[in-house]
Amino acid sequence: MDAARTRVEKDSLGEKEVPVDAYYGVHTVRSLENFHISQKRFQPEWISAIALLKHACADANLGLGLLDRENADAIKEACDEVIAGRFSGQFPLDIFQAGSGTSTNMNVNEVIANRASELLSGSRAKRVVHPNDHVNMGQSTNDIIPSSIRVASVLLLPSLLDSLQSLEGSLSKKSVEFSDVIKSGRTHLQDAVPIALGQEFGAYAAAISKARLRLELASDFLLALSIGGNAVGTGINTRPEFRSLVLRHLNKRTGKPFRQPSSGIEATQFMTDLAGMSFALVCLSIDIGKIANDLRLLSSGPKTGLGEIFLPPVEPGSSIMPGKVNPSICEAVNMACMQAQGNGLAVSNAAAAGQLELNTHMPVIGYNLLEAMGTLAGAVRALDHKCVQGIAANRERCAWYFENSMALATVLNPYIGYDNAASLVKESLRAGKTLKQLVLEKKIMPKEELERLLDPKSLTSPNLTDKGLS
Repeated sequence: MDAARTRVEKDSLGEKEVPVDAYYGVHTVRSLENFHISQKRFQPEWISAIALLKHACADANLGLGLLDRENADAIKEACDEVIAGRFSGQFPLDIFQAGSGTSTNMNVNEVIANRASELLSGSRAKRVVHPNDHVNMGQSTNDIIPSSIRVASVLLLPSLLDSLQSLEGSLSKKSVEFSDVIKSGRTHLQDAVPIALGQEFGAYAAAISKARLRLELASDFLLALSIGGNAVGTGINTRPEFRSLVLRHLNKRTGKPFRQPSSGIEATQFMTDLAGMSFALVCLSIDIGKIANDLRLLSSGPKTGLGEIFLPPVEPGSSIMPGKVNPSICEAVNMACMQAQGNGLAVSNAAAAGQLELNTHMPVIGYNLLEAMGTLAGAVRALDHKCVQGIAANRERCAWYFENSMALATVLNPYIGYDNAASLVKESLRAGKTLKQLVLEKKIMPKEELERLLDPKSLTSPNLTDKGLS
């Protein structure tokens, strides 16, 4: 490096030149030299969560008399600036680094320490505030990183839940709007008994409601933070009241009810709570992907597919076929769901790779969990606003499928038996006639009775009474 553009910092391994305008320090420079595997970086929300925890720790250490007022205030001010995004370019480290996340924990410590030193002395090169002794007081990478993943996840979750609530509402509205649109159901992609288009959309809304509940249940486990447990969860080098003080300050700042874990040692070793949130996200991606696939199928056509619904057009669908419009939003959502499922696999594999007192794959866990949350929130919003809210029913096509479905024979079972109904289906396909035409031609039952039997309103709910079919 050009000496005029660098300053020299020293750690236990020796001296290193650091860019003169950098707020990070020697540890970060070493990590930059060692880890340059990908373009993946800790998300801003994750960095902010680390700074939130360090702010709370500074408050706690001040209250315990372990950190003087001047240093504590400078550290807290620097933390606030990090949280506000002022130093967004000062956290350049690759996700693929020392497995517990020591590199990034020290990166944040250095930025906060150097900024705090600058606030106190006018120069970031004068180490008035030490990254380890002051900023990292009472902490270890081993409790900061997993706690920060939990904090970031809890703070990001409301955005995802809000998008899901909106989508659920849009699907429910479509359920009411399409409640009188009777169509043929399909199982195994073959004709099945009738169903209302509104009932299908009602099922989608119910699936989203359950997905929201899974996320909320999973998030409760994330409220238990290992912060204060230090290296292995025992709380070495901290006062007994340190944990509770940190949580008190953190909860006041965030408005969330973070709490101590039942076992600080378990919370340091096991990443299962984070895997649980990841699994809930994977379940959500499965349901969202299924809904998107259904909408693609139901809108397929316009002349050679099912064509039961119309999706709002968002862009021309082909560079060569004029007038073609594709279900682009659904396709984008499908890919987002696949990505989230890949994130989930990375999280579960990493969570399972813990050994003894520590999991050394936490950067991968945090990155993939937070990425999945953000990706799915965006996908849900797109599906809601760009697709579901603008869906219209093709009532004529749905009615035609209802009237011509072979599965209407199911309603005849109580009258003529399964085998005779199956014979009618075969004859209908062979003769090109509807089941209704054949029943009337063969005088199997009076027209009035058949009309009552095939009344669409009675075919999408329990239809047997004490006297037989309603």
